[in-house]
Order: sequence, then C-alpha cells, then structure tokens
Amino acid sequence: MRRVAMLAFEDVQVLDVTAPLEVFSLATRLAGGSYALELVASGPIVTSSGLHLQPHRSLGERLGSLDTLIVAGGRGVHAAAADDDLIDWVRAAAAGARRVASVCTGAFLLARAGLLDGRRATTHWAECDRLAADYPEVEVDPQPIFVRDGHVYTSAGVTAGIDLALALVEEDLGGHASQVVARQLVVYMRRPGAQAQMSAGLAGQACAVPLLRELQDWIAEHLDADLSVPALAERAFMSPRHFARVFKQEVGATPGSYVEAVRVERARTLLATTDLQLAEIARRCGFGTVETLRRTFGRHTQRSPAEYRRETAVAPVIPITRSTAA
Repeated sequence: MRRVAMLAFEDVQVLDVTAPLEVFSLATRLAGGSYALELVASGPIVTSSGLHLQPHRSLGERLGSLDTLIVAGGRGVHAAAADDDLIDWVRAAAAGARRVASVCTGAFLLARAGLLDGRRATTHWAECDRLAADYPEVEVDPQPIFVRDGHVYTSAGVTAGIDLALALVEEDLGGHASQVVARQLVVYMRRPGAQAQMSAGLAGQACAVPLLRELQDWIAEHLDADLSVPALAERAFMSPRHFARVFKQEVGATPGSYVEAVRVERARTLLATTDLQLAEIARRCGFGTVETLRRTFGRHTQRSPAEYRRETAVAPVIPITRSTAA
C-alpha cells in the first residue's frame, strides 16, 4: 500500500488538492494500483473557492513513513510559508517519504523548508520570478509543466498537477495504468513534463484575425516548410510588409521570432519524449542543421539539446520505429 499525503492550508487552490488525488484514486480503482490517500491540514480549512475541506489528519499528529508527500498551492501559500509549525511539519514528513512533490505554488513551501536548495524546480508561470527572487538557491525553470530533480518533483499551475500525478502513476504502475486513468479523466494521456507552460501558440489565441489564427495552426503542422515572411505572407494573401506589420500587431511577436519559438517548443518535446537523433529533430522542427538547432535551442533555454534531454527525462523515452517516425 502506497501512502500518499496531501498537505493543504487556508485559501488553498481546491484543484491543486483534488485533481492529483483523483488520479491516484482512479489508479487504485481502475488500474491495479494500491494507494491510500490522506489529506493533512492544521484543521478544517476553507479553499480559495469557498469550499470547506475536512482533513484526515492534523499537523500535530504523527504521520509515519510515506510513499509520496504532495504539497498543494494556492492563494494562501505565502501565509502558509510564514507558519513555522507548518514548515517544520513539511521537513519532517519529507524526511520520511520516498518522494516529495508540489503542485503549483506549493513549491514555495518546499523551498521554505529547504527541500529545493540546489535543485531545479518550477511553479506557476506567474510566480516563477518571485520564487527565484525569494529563494536564489533554487534553480527555477519557468518553462516546463513539471520537473523532476532526484526524488523531488515540482509542477506548474493547477491542472499541471494532473500531468504530474499521471507521471507518478506511470512510474509506479507503468504506462498502461496511466493511460487508463487519463482516459477516464478525459485528459491527454500525459503531457510530457518538458512541454512549455505558456506555449507559443497561446500568444495567438486572442488574435482577432481568423486568417492569422489559421496560419498559426498551419505553421505548427508544417515546421519543416519554408516559413519565411514572404512565404507566410503569400499564404495570408498579403504583401510581406503588410503581413509582418499585422502579425506583430495581432500576435505580439514578429513572424520570425514566433516561428522560432514554436520550433524550439517542438524540439523540447521531442528531446524529452523520444529517442530521435538530433539531425532528425532538426529536420522535423525546421532548423535544417544540428548546429542551427544547438545554437537556437541554447539561446532559448540556456542548455544544449543533450543537456536538456538528460534533465527532462522522467519516464523512458518513446522508441521511434519505422511506423511511428512517419
């Protein structure tokens, strides 16, 4: 029986608590898992949405050994980080756990407890700068939806907790079990941790020009095509000068910088989830050469592709065969 304890506090984000726990619960009911779930808090609490939660255990109770400790986030996290008793509890519980995880801004509690010192971590994109400023000993990466560094896992905001929990289930029970749970939840099978929190495509969702929205979809599906300004302008039935001006106005980035960001984003995913050689990744993403991939990727991530692949591999990569490489 794997004991999973979720720590909550006043003004916690309710989805940070319930979404990961539902993943483990479904894994037990549907996929052959064996998880015992416990909610821990100082007492009955009110979430940021006004829902009341009754914990199984209080912070004053002896917890014993755990398989997994998860710390939720939410609006009340900074007040919780100032609670010395709560932080002492986190340290003690983490010492008796096989692995430790945070959802969203729960990373602040792990950092306050010293559990992220010298580690790479992430949190909600809107709080990454503050986490880095408050805890300079933590290597904050604002890009991925979740990060593993040793036995410590941190995830981005809210629903990224589902992706993290699915990854933990996959780690425990295998890929089939996580797929069964994902299907039941009607979510992606599991977004790779390396997937960007704020994808380049999100920048265009507010675009008021339908033709440009369609062009963005086409770009994402044809990264190995000619995506120069003249070529894109022709597809948009505009002059290159007018297209460049309208694109920048609507999307908030020049066509060239947007295309480059989408290509890097795709390279991040392929590096983290496949065993493709760099030459093939460069070709698929439209970089042309491995050297161009390395140079552009390094400028965006401050890492080489090889370093990024090592850091982001949470589960075994997907072997690319003749049938899946098409």
